[in-house]
Amino acid sequence: MASSSSSQLIIIYFSACIFFAFAKIATSNCYKSIFGFGDSLTDAGNLVHLYPPGRKPHMYFPPYGKTYFNRPTGRCSDGRLLIDLIAQYYGLPLPPPSREAKDGGNMQSGINFAVVGSRAMDAKFYEKRGIYDTVTNVSMWDQLDWFKQMLPYLCHNPSGCSKFLESSLFLLGEFGGNDYTHALLSGKNINEILPIIPSVVHTIASGAHELVELGAKTIMVPSVLPLGCASSYLTYYQSWNEEDYDELGCLIWPNHFASHHNQLLQRELHRLREIHPHVNIIYADYYNAAMQLYRSPSKYGFLKGGLVTCCGGGGPYNFNPFAPCGDYPATSCEDPNQYINWDGYHLTEAAYRWMTKSLLEGPFTNPPINSVCPFDINEAQVSQI
Repeated sequence: MASSSSSQLIIIYFSACIFFAFAKIATSNCYKSIFGFGDSLTDAGNLVHLYPPGRKPHMYFPPYGKTYFNRPTGRCSDGRLLIDLIAQYYGLPLPPPSREAKDGGNMQSGINFAVVGSRAMDAKFYEKRGIYDTVTNVSMWDQLDWFKQMLPYLCHNPSGCSKFLESSLFLLGEFGGNDYTHALLSGKNINEILPIIPSVVHTIASGAHELVELGAKTIMVPSVLPLGCASSYLTYYQSWNEEDYDELGCLIWPNHFASHHNQLLQRELHRLREIHPHVNIIYADYYNAAMQLYRSPSKYGFLKGGLVTCCGGGGPYNFNPFAPCGDYPATSCEDPNQYINWDGYHLTEAAYRWMTKSLLEGPFTNPPINSVCPFDINEAQVSQI
């Protein structure tokens, strides 16, 4: 007879299987394509095309991609990202990186413009403040410009463009995480970062407004993740003061300023909805969708907890900035499905799967996206689950 622990794992496993079986057979009349913008939470392979010839960043080496693709793809995870899972949930193919998209069929169902390290604000904004990025200087505005340059290839006349954009889902972000992380790593303290949060949030909202002006009708705008639970933050800002940590072991101050960003973002999106009442501007609460996993990791099958990475170079949280995942001497865990954290900054595919389910079926979108785009399931389809 199976133990209670084994039974719990079996239930979790089959729940996930049912969800993805459902996703594969579900049909949606809402979205014919999906377009993604953002940073490493969304990038499916654009960064390498911006690197000097002959060089590749560490996420282009094993064990990245081991769970789903069986090879590195440029995604900062062991498998699929949120945008991939959202696309599949709505019966769409994975949107290709924009730098690999070709004129033709693989562009019509969506494109991914995200680049690892991207920020909402442009490089000049930060350079004036002594903040420099060693990964990329791509901003949200750069990605939106790339999208506008591709529009003539996606729709050949204004009438066709209008219908095409109205039937597309736009994922604008996550933006903000790198805006703050790069500032901190440049030596800025929290008191220097707090004043820039309103500017970052306003810029993200302006990006959403830009998409509306182009003709988009459904835009999902994500929050910032709980940064204080990331093993990179826990390593960089390790404290001997117990009061700096919450009951989960997460650092309190990074989560406070992430929450501040998220609150301001919700206000800006509410303002946009009042300006554009006929557009679906959806707040995607990545923060709380992830926090539910950190609060009860074993409930979701994460038997190794949430604060230690699967792939890393050692230390109390298995994160070493001098030995990142994909570089020697970092090593990878045997089963990423037991971990929330993949490499110190990013989550595992297993974590993203649960987050996707919570976002698209649960309480973590506002307005609820399942009320904006209900599924059409018939009895024959249900019998196939």
